[in-house]
Amino acid sequence: MVFSDLFFVFVFLTACFISYFSVKSVKAKNAVLIVFSLLFYAWGEPIYVGLLIVSTLVNYFSGLLIEKFRDTKKAKATITVALIFNIGLLLVFKYTGFFVENINALLGSSISVPDIRLPIGISFFTFQIMSYIIDCYWGKVEVQRSYPRLLLYISLFPQLVAGPIVRYSTIEEEINDRKSTAQDISEGLTRFIVGLAKKVIFANGLYDVVDQLLGTYGGDVNYLGATLAQKSFVATFMGVVCFALYVYYDFSGYSDMAIGIGRIFGFHFDENFKHPFASKNIAEFWQRWHISLGSFFRDYLLYVPLFGKRRKYFSLFLVWFCTGFWHGASWNFIIWGLYFGSFILIEQLIGKKRMKKIPIGLTNVYALLVIIIGFGIFYFENLKDLGTFFKNLVFANGNAFINTVDKATIYGSIYLIIAAAVLSMPILPLIKKKLALHPKAQCVAAYLTTASSVALLVICTLLLAENASNPFLYFRF
Repeated sequence: MVFSDLFFVFVFLTACFISYFSVKSVKAKNAVLIVFSLLFYAWGEPIYVGLLIVSTLVNYFSGLLIEKFRDTKKAKATITVALIFNIGLLLVFKYTGFFVENINALLGSSISVPDIRLPIGISFFTFQIMSYIIDCYWGKVEVQRSYPRLLLYISLFPQLVAGPIVRYSTIEEEINDRKSTAQDISEGLTRFIVGLAKKVIFANGLYDVVDQLLGTYGGDVNYLGATLAQKSFVATFMGVVCFALYVYYDFSGYSDMAIGIGRIFGFHFDENFKHPFASKNIAEFWQRWHISLGSFFRDYLLYVPLFGKRRKYFSLFLVWFCTGFWHGASWNFIIWGLYFGSFILIEQLIGKKRMKKIPIGLTNVYALLVIIIGFGIFYFENLKDLGTFFKNLVFANGNAFINTVDKATIYGSIYLIIAAAVLSMPILPLIKKKLALHPKAQCVAAYLTTASSVALLVICTLLLAENASNPFLYFRF
C-alpha cells in the first residue's frame, strides 16, 4: 500500500481517522494505530510483518537488559548482541546477493546467488530501532517498559516504509501523552496534500521525462529505442537534472505526507528536507537533504571513538561509505557516497572562512554541478552505463550537443521542468514569512491555502484515477 493511491487516501486513511478519533484514551488511540500500522505493512509484506515484530521484541528485551545491567559488562554485551542482530538483518536481506556476486567475480567461483526478497522499509525501521537501543545504552532516553508502546514507535505507518528516520527521543513523550488540536489537524492535512501533489504532479511527471531522456531507471534503452551512448550532451545533462528533481519531489513528497499524517495524530516529526538545491556547498546540501539519515550517521558513527580514539578522516570515510551502501547493494551507490564524502573533505580542508569568501553565485553553481553529477552516479547502477554517462558529458561517444528528438522531448516538458526547479527553491516559505508581517494579508493567505489544498487534492485524485501511480523510489532502500 502506498500513500499516492486512491484506496489509501479515501478508504484506509479515512477508516483510520474515524477509528482513531472515536476513542478517547491515549492507550486506545495507540492500539488503533498499532492495528492499522500492522495492517498497512502486511498489505504489501504479509510474510515480513512477523520479521518486524521479532525485531521489535529482540530490541525491547535488549533495552530491559541494558537497564537492568546498567554500566556493567553485561550491558555492553547486550548492546553488542542487539547491534549484531540489527545489522545482521540488513546484511542478510539486503546485501547477501551483492556479496555473493562479488565473491564469484573476484574468485571465479559459481556460488548460487540467493533470491531474497527485500522487506519494504527494512533500512528505515532497522535504523530507528538501532537509534533507540543505542540511546538507551548511552542513557539519552529512558528504556520503554511497555512493549505495545515500543511496537507503536517502530511500526507507526506514516514513516514505516520510507522514512523519515524518527528518533525515539523525538516522540518519546508523545507516545505516552499527546493531543491533536484543530491546528494540528488543519496543518497536517495541508502538509499531506502538498506531499501528495509533489508525488503525483511533479515526481510522476518528471519520471516520464527521465525515461525519455535517459531510459528506464537503472536501464540503458529508453522507450524511444535510443541507447544512452546515442543521447546528446543536453539530453544527458537535462536527464540527470530531471532525475535529481524527481528524487527530491518523490522522497520529500513522501516525507511531507508522513509528517502531515503524524501531525494529525499529534506526533511532531522532525523535518527531512529543507530546500537542498539552494545550498552553497556540499556540506550544507547534506544538512538539508535526507536530514534524518545524515544526522543518524553523524551522531552514531562520525563522533564515536574507533579503535580507542576518534579518527577524523577514517570516520569521515566510513560515514560516507555507509551512506552510499545504505542506499543499495550496488557499487554505484558506494561510489556515490564516497563522491560526496570527497567534496566534504575538500571543503573541510579549505575551511569555512575561506569558503565564505567565495562569491555566493559561484558556490551555488559549484554545489549544483556537483549535486547533479552525483545524481548521475546514483542513477546508473550498471558501471558500464555510468562510464557511458561520463563520456556523454565530454562528447567522448561522438554524441551531438543536442538533436531534434531530444529537443522535442525537453520542449514538451519545459513548463514542468521550470516549475519543478523554481518550486524546489525556498520561494513559498519566503512569501509566507513576508505575509506573516501583515495580519490582513495573513488572513487572506489562510483562505488561499485552504482553497489551494482543495484544488490540489482534486487534481491529484483525477490524475490518480486516470493513471496508475508508480511506487516511491525509496521503497527500494
